[in-house]
Amino acid sequence: MYTTQLQAGQGLVDETRTLLAIWEPMIGTQELYQAALASGHFTNVTARRLRNIVAECFAPRYLVDDMQPARTLKVIANQVSLGELKLLFLYYTCRANEILADFVRDVYWQRYAGGYSEVSKEDAERFVRRGLDEGKMGKRWSDSTIRRVSGYLLGCCGDYGLLSPAKSGKRQMQTLNITPNVAGTIAHELHFRGVGDTSLSLRDEWSWLGLDEHEVLGRLKELSARGWFIIQSAAGFTQISWKFKSMEEFCDAVAR
Repeated sequence: MYTTQLQAGQGLVDETRTLLAIWEPMIGTQELYQAALASGHFTNVTARRLRNIVAECFAPRYLVDDMQPARTLKVIANQVSLGELKLLFLYYTCRANEILADFVRDVYWQRYAGGYSEVSKEDAERFVRRGLDEGKMGKRWSDSTIRRVSGYLLGCCGDYGLLSPAKSGKRQMQTLNITPNVAGTIAHELHFRGVGDTSLSLRDEWSWLGLDEHEVLGRLKELSARGWFIIQSAAGFTQISWKFKSMEEFCDAVAR
């Protein structure tokens, strides 16, 4: 179901990095809000705005699934590049916001595959209106809401490095670098969520990064060459011998 939750905050890259630094394992939303309020790092926003950032943006994205996203990102945030971190933020934000996941997959990457170099506000608005026609919203959105949400989608993609800043209502597509750190984190995250080896390359999550099944298998083989696991794939069947026994072990390896 599509929601307007992105109106509470789009990419929030700097804010998320600061909150990850403040967050401690197993601290919930209210405790994190209080810690952030007392930290002195958010003096440029009101207490109400900070509460919205924590409760409506950070928590749904990173304090879910036993807080595994936050635990993962806290360990590796200072060990990977900003570009890598943005793509992992994109991954978790798409998981929390179906409308963004579908927009990235069905508009951004479809246009990229079609040889286009930009995404316009009109493209985003057509996508939102199509979602309305397909019944993906709980109720009919007003034209002003459609325009705002369209802007949020583009803004979020811009924050995470998929699009350039807006110019004449259009944003240029950016080249993404899906590094071993990014692919490895997602592969292990899916594995420890219970995704089977053969199903791993088929997961829709990879489409958020513009990768199809064959490209994912190629990335997995690259990770195998790094010694992170051993993969065997033939005739549509994949078997992986996983080296790390938990997400924490994998994150520690990345951090080293």
